[in-house]
Amino acid sequence: MTTRVLFSAPVTQSTEAIESLLKYLGKPTVPLPDVVELLDMVLVLNNRKDAYYITTAKSCSCPSAAYRPGQKCKHQRRYFPGTDAPGRVTAETSDSIRPSGKWPGGFNGPVDIDTINTKIALDQKGA
Repeated sequence: MTTRVLFSAPVTQSTEAIESLLKYLGKPTVPLPDVVELLDMVLVLNNRKDAYYITTAKSCSCPSAAYRPGQKCKHQRRYFPGTDAPGRVTAETSDSIRPSGKWPGGFNGPVDIDTINTKIALDQKGA
């Protein structure tokens, strides 16, 4: 038994290595599956069909993840949708200081009653 860490970061694997893994797991290898789901990672076949990207909730071995550190790649967004990148706001909360209410008539400020007639006239013109 080894005492060193065997898996520290995702590394793209060849199709031959994944075929060996699938044979070991007793899964079919013909045709090659587009996605192989394991416990906490997903193996995704690339577009050229010559390698598999290893995708976890925190990292991916695809080129996009290497070019954009700290952001989620499309594989992470697709296969691990519940985990968001730290520091990102997904939806506004109710205690936000950003104004969200509208003035009467759907306008964003004080409205003079006389100016609303132009909107009514435009609505009647189209009818």
